[in-house]
Amino acid sequence: MRLLLDTHIWLWAYLEPRRLRPHLLRELRNPANELWLSPISTWEALTLHLKGRIQLPNDIEGWLRDATLPLREARLTHEIALAASRLSLHPDPADRFLAATAQVLDLVLATADQRLLGVAEIRTLGNR
Repeated sequence: MRLLLDTHIWLWAYLEPRRLRPHLLRELRNPANELWLSPISTWEALTLHLKGRIQLPNDIEGWLRDATLPLREARLTHEIALAASRLSLHPDPADRFLAATAQVLDLVLATADQRLLGVAEIRTLGNR
């Protein structure tokens, strides 16, 4: 399976794995699966850190290198931007880009976000 990690799933997997349900944790640890991350998630995590909503280690560059090392980078493209503008989804830009990335790159979005779990245009794997 090719999984695109929603921002919170990525952060939980790296910082708080106990928040992940056993079935999702199994899929994340399955070496047969490809794990993907969008730069939108990096931006979102850094923004949350700057706002004080999450705490990341002091060495942000080192943390980011370690936290993204085992993941494939889902590049942000013009095609993804176009798809994001066409999705039947709430207006959160980060969620729109993540859903569009899953759609265009044919990835399964791993998420706990109820608003994303119901998007018809993408495949999802819920943390429930």
